[in-house]
Amino acid sequence: MESNKEFDIAVLGPTGYTGKFCAEYIVKNLPTNLKWALAGRSLSKIENVAKELKALNPDRSPPDTIAVQLNQEELYSLAQRTKLIINCVGPYYLYSIPVVEACARTGTNYIDATGEPPFVKSIIEKYHESAKASGAIIIPSVGFESVPADILSWILVKRVREEFSCHTREITCAIDELKSSGASGGTLSTILSIFDSLSISDMFKSIHPFAIAASAPKSIPSEPFINTLLGVRSVRDMGVLTTAPITIADRLIVHRSSTLMPEFYGPQFYFREFIRVRNVFIGVALHIAFVIGLLLLTLPPVRFLLRRIIYTPGSGPRREDSTTEWFRYRAVATVDQTSQTPKRVLGILKYQGSLYALTGLLMAEAAMVVLENEAKVKKVSRAGIVTSATLGQEYADRLEKAGCRIETRLLEY
Repeated sequence: MESNKEFDIAVLGPTGYTGKFCAEYIVKNLPTNLKWALAGRSLSKIENVAKELKALNPDRSPPDTIAVQLNQEELYSLAQRTKLIINCVGPYYLYSIPVVEACARTGTNYIDATGEPPFVKSIIEKYHESAKASGAIIIPSVGFESVPADILSWILVKRVREEFSCHTREITCAIDELKSSGASGGTLSTILSIFDSLSISDMFKSIHPFAIAASAPKSIPSEPFINTLLGVRSVRDMGVLTTAPITIADRLIVHRSSTLMPEFYGPQFYFREFIRVRNVFIGVALHIAFVIGLLLLTLPPVRFLLRRIIYTPGSGPRREDSTTEWFRYRAVATVDQTSQTPKRVLGILKYQGSLYALTGLLMAEAAMVVLENEAKVKKVSRAGIVTSATLGQEYADRLEKAGCRIETRLLEY
């Protein structure tokens, strides 16, 4: 982790709802010899956060505080002083493209928690090659969107290779159980801003299952029309599944992982994700509600009204409420075999606690993997704009130690 740069980590945007959780996790859990800083547009606000962090761990040296405006000159200066930037400034599509540019040009590693497909697509198109050339490891979507699905898929593919010495044909993933106190103001504002900024055509282009894949698939499995229309299906060992909004971001990231590492996942790999429901009627109702909600968000008056009632950016659910949150992901990997009954492997990932605190945890632990295993991550990912799955077993191990529960087992027919 040694570096001639001034800081190992700079948390950009620590005054926001997610940024505070990330900074708190670093103070409580990461090594005390870490050289780190808090950076943002308002020095007074950042200094207030630093004081709050000091109260959490009085024995730890406080981070440096840096005022940084989101312009090329100041972002390049921050990047040149820092080994890795954790970026918590959203909506990312509106504010954070210059941050990625600075990191890509200077060879500075980068992590964020975006769940915005248009942003990820844009930075890949603009900066993937320059990041590869500079050796920067840039990992977007290191949060509840999309680490659970991405790292669980990687773990299942690894188990398939170990057990059967072959590739994985498909993974069907589902949010099996979920308790959430709701979205923060920043998340809600981001959703509305995407609809403000993009045309419907551009939005659909950015959410195609392989929109950010490193290579185009030879073929995409087709869904029965009735499943597409009603959004519901019954899947063996998974139950009744229906459309999940988080699918949009997760499947893009998992397919990028699979095409960045095709020798690991296999040429036929395909990922699907849903949410489990009690019965078909609830599944159809949720799917229809989701479609209607998307259509309503295309209307400017609806977005105007929503802005008057949602949390403001920087705020969110009360912390005492979020401590009771939890989730469980369940996924089944089908082995790429010619048999009529190919082998299958079940994977489960679960976590109890605030989902926004989890996002802070996920970013901070990913940062430590990059800092401690940079050469290996570059060899696996080939650098550029990559995914959390390229962090591999070291990341999975750190997540388990931090409170995520991960298990796999073979399924019998």
